[in-house]
Amino acid sequence: MGRDIMIAVATAKRQGSTRRHTRAKKSAAPVSIPNNVPDAEVTVDGATVKLTNLQKIFWPKLRLTKRDLLQYYADVSSWLLPHLRNRAMVMKRYPNGINAPFFFMKRAPSPRPDFVPVCPIEHASGNIIDFPMIQNVASLLWLVNLGCIDLNPWYARCDDVHRPDYLHFDLDPVEGTPFRRVLETSLLVRDALSALQIRSYAKTTGSRGIHVYVPIVRGPDQKQVWAFAKKFSKELEERHPKVVTAEYRVAKRPKGRVLVDYNQNAWNRTLASVYSVRPKPEATVSTPVTWKEVERGVEIEDFTMMNVPRRLKKVGDLWEPLLDTKARVRLEPFL
Repeated sequence: MGRDIMIAVATAKRQGSTRRHTRAKKSAAPVSIPNNVPDAEVTVDGATVKLTNLQKIFWPKLRLTKRDLLQYYADVSSWLLPHLRNRAMVMKRYPNGINAPFFFMKRAPSPRPDFVPVCPIEHASGNIIDFPMIQNVASLLWLVNLGCIDLNPWYARCDDVHRPDYLHFDLDPVEGTPFRRVLETSLLVRDALSALQIRSYAKTTGSRGIHVYVPIVRGPDQKQVWAFAKKFSKELEERHPKVVTAEYRVAKRPKGRVLVDYNQNAWNRTLASVYSVRPKPEATVSTPVTWKEVERGVEIEDFTMMNVPRRLKKVGDLWEPLLDTKARVRLEPFL
């Protein structure tokens, strides 16, 4: 596979990120979602968005409503939107909150407002599915109003859906494995990538684990990116068999390990986006963290719908470097 990843894994040294923290970006016109009303209309981006069932309880334990969810996404939109634009969105809809049944939906509903563009993607069957896209605050609120608690963008942009611009690893603890093991595993992934002179970025999943992302220059197709992720994960497992597993079959995963899930790079897979709320009792949010924070120790519950907007105003978008086209890694030398 080109350069010897095994050597890199064996000689990896832990190095913290030295990137500069960016400060918050302020929205020119903050959006306020009406309170104490069942339905409402808001005007933003020159469009009128109809919002419904605003008083419906989405988080029973916290008494948080659909309106609270919409307001959160409005509040973080200036940081969130750059990470979502020009990507197909898979809709995971919770119309009655986190404790009620949910369903997946790919095709954009019809009719729909003119301010919701679509991304047509042809599947292996020859079927073309028009996925919705989130391009501005109006389309963001429209999609969340459908009951989409978390946001699941495609791994590649719509102008070339077969060539990802991210490589990512979903670190998921095997049942019964403590979260500290996930943090340990994320540092192993970071160090192995660093030995290849590949910089990586971490965020909590908001659920159980950590996501490690690498922004790459578009070129390799999806299967090549997946193949690199598989090779890397399997070799990491060989070097750290007491901590890491790359076994995709659930029944065969050893206890006490952390799955380095490379298969999330496969066709049609998605991960919860950065700043995405998760359908968990604590209303946790998938939040970027520095490697120093990982080293000190963080918890999934540290980042919620209630405090992430304040964190963003304080530290800015820690994932802004992932938007820098000049800072992307060329994966071809490793293929």
